[in-house]
Amino acid sequence: MVTITSVAEQKIRELMKEEQEAVGLRIYVRGGGCHGYQYGMAFENKIGEDDSVIEKGDIKVILDSQSAPLLSGAEVDYVDSLQGSGFSIKNPNAKTTCGCGSSFAT
Repeated sequence: MVTITSVAEQKIRELMKEEQEAVGLRIYVRGGGCHGYQYGMAFENKIGEDDSVIEKGDIKVILDSQSAPLLSGAEVDYVDSLQGSGFSIKNPNAKTTCGCGSSFAT
């Protein structure tokens, strides 16, 4: 299960208003980055048969079957600070991460 903070939920809701066809936000993991895996996010206009869907209020967060185990227990937040703003993922499955937090190894 992935947890979405209330701040991230609000930001997703705000961004979804601009996406006419989107049914939810897909969060995924792919190979790459300096530590082996890299996070990705994209608005999705369809939900696949093997996707997991997390509903938080009126928003949907979609995970594919390969990414879901790597994100199990993760928390998605939205950070707005002097260093910049963006989504942040705290993943208990990540044994090591890069300095910017966008890639990890299990």
